[in-house]
Amino acid sequence: MSRVNLVGLLPAELEDLAVGLGASRYRGRQLATWIFRKSVFDLEAMTDLPKDFRAALAERAVVEVLEPERLTPSQDGSQKLVFALHGGSRISSVLMPDDDRMTLCVSTQAGCGFACAFCLTGVMGLERNLTAAEIVGQVLAANRLLEGEGRRATHIVFMGMGEPLANYAALVKSLRILTDAKLGVAYSPRRLTVSTVGLVPGIEKLGREDLKVNLAISLHATTDDVRSRLMPVNRSFDLAALMAAVGRYPLASRQRVFFEYVMLEDVNDTADDARRLARLLRGLKAKVNLIPFNDWEGAKFRRPPLARILSFQSVLLDAGITTTVRWSKGEDIGAACGQLRESPALASVSESG
Repeated sequence: MSRVNLVGLLPAELEDLAVGLGASRYRGRQLATWIFRKSVFDLEAMTDLPKDFRAALAERAVVEVLEPERLTPSQDGSQKLVFALHGGSRISSVLMPDDDRMTLCVSTQAGCGFACAFCLTGVMGLERNLTAAEIVGQVLAANRLLEGEGRRATHIVFMGMGEPLANYAALVKSLRILTDAKLGVAYSPRRLTVSTVGLVPGIEKLGREDLKVNLAISLHATTDDVRSRLMPVNRSFDLAALMAAVGRYPLASRQRVFFEYVMLEDVNDTADDARRLARLLRGLKAKVNLIPFNDWEGAKFRRPPLARILSFQSVLLDAGITTTVRWSKGEDIGAACGQLRESPALASVSESG
C-alpha cells in the first residue's frame, strides 16, 4: 500500500485522516499548520503531535516536497528550478523578481500535449499530469529557497509546462490548498493566475468553482485561420467559442482577464491584427500582454522589430485597451515564455533552451 503525500491534501482531508487514525480533527489542523504555514516537512519535527499519532501517520503518509535538482540563475535575477519527478520526468519552475514582487511560474504537467507551433514545451509532447502535491510542492520548494532572504513568492502564475485546465482536478485542488486562508498556504486568489490555451469547457468549469483566481488566455492570433495553424486547439474551440466563454467568466469589480499574445514576425504582428484584436476584446474587462517571441533552436519564427511591436501596442492603447509589452525574464537560461523543456536526457548536460 503506497503512502499518501500530505502535501497534496486539503486541510479538511488532513482532518479526516487524523480522525481515521483515531485522533481528533484538531490534530489534522496542526498538521496543516506545520506543512503549509511553518514549512516543516519532517513528521518527527512536529513536536506538538503525540508520538503515537506521528508513528501511525508515518505508516500511512509522507510529507514529500520536491527538491530542485538544478538551480540556474539568469543575468536578470530570475532563477530556473528544475525538479526530477518519480518516473524520470523533469519539470521547471521559474522565480522572477520585479521590484517588490516575486512571481513564481509553476508547471502543471510534464510536457504538453497541445503542440503550439511557437512553444518549445510542445515539442516534448505530454509525458504525464502532475499531482496536486507536485504542483503545491513547487510553491513550497521555491518559498523555502527564498526564506533565507526573508521573502516568499508574492504571485503565482500557472504558466509553466503544460496546460493547467487539462489537469483539472489536480489544478483545482492545488488552488484550494494555496488559497485556504485559515490552514492552507494563504495566498490571496487575486495573486494567482491560471493560463489556458483556450479549453472552453475548462474555462466554464473553473468559473463555477468560486475560486476568484485570475484567468489568462493564450490568444496569439486574431483569425481562426492563423490561430488554428499556430494552436491546434483552435480547431476544437474557435475564437467565437473562446471569447464567449471568456465573457461569461465571473470577475470581481477590479478584476480583468489577461490575454497573452506572442508576437511573431509576419504572422500576427500587423496593424490589421491589432485592430482585429481590439474588436475581439471590445466590451471585455481585459489587459493584453504582448510577448516578443523568445527564440529557441529549430524555431521557424522570428521576433518582430521593436518599432512594429510598439506600433501594435499603440493601436490597442488608442482603442482604450490596457496593453503592456512583456519582455520575458530568464531568456538566457531557457526559462522565458515558450522556452521550457526538460527531459531525462537533459539532466547531465547544459541546457540549450
